[in-house]
Amino acid sequence: MLAFVRSVAILLTLSGLFGSAQAQAREDNAPQFVGTGSCAQCHESEVKSWQSSHHALAWTEPSDETVDGDFDGSEFVQLGRTSRFFRQDGAFYIETDDFKDGTTTFQVMGVGGIAPLQQYLIETEPGRLQSFDVVWDQIRKEWYHLYPSQELPPEDGFHWSGPYKNWNARCAECHSTDFQKNYSLRDRKYQSAWSEIGVGCEACHGPGEAHLAWAKQETVGESPFPGVNEKGLLVEFSPDNAQTEIQQCAACHSRREPFQASSPLPGTPFHDAYRLALLREGLYHPDGQILDEVYVYGSFLQSKMHQSGVRCSDCHEPHSGQLRAEGNAMCTQCHSPAGNSGFPSLTMKNYDDPAHHFHETGSEAAQCVSCHMIERTYMGIDGRRDHSFRVPRPDVSSKAGTPNACTDCHQDKTAEWAAEELEARFPDSRHRDPHFGEVFASARKGTAGIGENLLAIANQPTYPAIVRATALDLLMRNADPALAERAGNLLGDPDPLVRSAAVATQRNALPETAARNIARALDDPAKAVRIAAARQLLTLPRGQSSALSSDPAQSATREWQQSLAAKSDFPETHMSLGGTALAMRNPRAAVSAFEEVTRLDPQLAEAWVFLVRIHLAQQNLAAAEFALQKGLVQNPENEDLLTLKNQFFR
Repeated sequence: MLAFVRSVAILLTLSGLFGSAQAQAREDNAPQFVGTGSCAQCHESEVKSWQSSHHALAWTEPSDETVDGDFDGSEFVQLGRTSRFFRQDGAFYIETDDFKDGTTTFQVMGVGGIAPLQQYLIETEPGRLQSFDVVWDQIRKEWYHLYPSQELPPEDGFHWSGPYKNWNARCAECHSTDFQKNYSLRDRKYQSAWSEIGVGCEACHGPGEAHLAWAKQETVGESPFPGVNEKGLLVEFSPDNAQTEIQQCAACHSRREPFQASSPLPGTPFHDAYRLALLREGLYHPDGQILDEVYVYGSFLQSKMHQSGVRCSDCHEPHSGQLRAEGNAMCTQCHSPAGNSGFPSLTMKNYDDPAHHFHETGSEAAQCVSCHMIERTYMGIDGRRDHSFRVPRPDVSSKAGTPNACTDCHQDKTAEWAAEELEARFPDSRHRDPHFGEVFASARKGTAGIGENLLAIANQPTYPAIVRATALDLLMRNADPALAERAGNLLGDPDPLVRSAAVATQRNALPETAARNIARALDDPAKAVRIAAARQLLTLPRGQSSALSSDPAQSATREWQQSLAAKSDFPETHMSLGGTALAMRNPRAAVSAFEEVTRLDPQLAEAWVFLVRIHLAQQNLAAAEFALQKGLVQNPENEDLLTLKNQFFR
């Protein structure tokens, strides 16, 4: 283990960084968190609204009041594995034979969520919280398994006891206030800490110490806390700035990769704290509709709502989390003959009418969300709506293989039928122009000659930034040096999503062009762009090594190193470290990184393949064969491993 830590430290020149990943996120003189109870002294009505919200109940201590599951000796059997839920001496326990050590009893240490399901957190070793996959259905009042078709061995990374179900790493930040992961790579243990479980006032408004001093008139003149406003708060939600609010919500309501091992201070710009997942295959359909669980923000960025300045609290009351109106009344507060003076670009028209929706008034089919916010179910029973607020495009479905709201309901009909119906009912609609989803579908299939079309989408300022960035992401597979050079012009784009994606395209540019453009991005205002540039430094040939020695390069590389250190408990981080080590021609560090991947996730066969190939390249046949045998035990049907076996060890 010590050799592994040393290899990673040498590789990233991290020295003590792994041990102090939390320290990056807090300044010594930042205000302290004081707890929601302190806020309630003045903000009584807001706290009362919050107390029964999903935010307040995102993570609670187990008690008779918070645990809704049947812990009176009930049993649940799934694929031959039995779990029993019971109480003893006032505590809640789960006994299960679905564990690496055989039948084991765990005390419930936490409760995750409230509706429509409730999860239970158990400690498999001191400090390591895991989210159990048998959960409580609040509607049917019964136990069910989140993934009923999966029969995973306890060694699998996706087993409930594995790294992908670890609460400390994957969930806790968005279920608590001021979370600090405190993972030690040296001994692979967690000592996580937080100011408050549940999403409290300070999770959105920032630490309250300076605000309390202001409220008590203890602070006169300039505040001793840097960055706070005149009321002692780090973040201010202004009616003139929707982005502050949207990005604060997006910190949790998005599919993203964090840059630090603790909750960013509220008010931190999104792109200084996270890298947002683009509209990639497996996450979104080619036209941007939700596929996997992507948590709203990536969808909302695609919408005309976002482009027009709509913010989360226009529809959701921020303290209770409830919608501001029921049914179509939610939408008609703006989309009506009266319109809304806050959004002057609205077409004032009666949309809640059969002349528009062509369905029986009051029916489910006549609900605005049925056509413009299709619903998909995750975690077995949890329905989530697509926040891209799109007009149904069955004409795109027939070309790109995407779903549409019409055939979601009319399942006995085809997309072509639906497209003809819409054309007949809306003959003058402008929603029949070519759609970026058609180009993205072709690019995903590897269609040749698609690069010009992708670059045209990336250069189209009327498209949402996430669409333009995705076009650049797809362009990497299709770009020649000339296309990559033209894509480099987008490093001056106003949106950091586009700039980050433009940096990545430079791996296909001529070395001189790539070095020039990467150097330009190294001191970008957004950390996400700087880290993207630091990653690309490794793709430069040695003849361009001057770019590596500049101050911006050193600073950006340090930020990238810190972001990796913050995720040293992620298998995917060590895959990245292994690839980095290979690029730096450091096979020893690469082997250490890929071995850590196989320890965390033995089913990630690509890591075993890398290990075998590295040992073969070093002519260490014994080590290569041993790695191959271990890899095949975990992945007996993997084609790449079987090919290596037949090629070298017949």
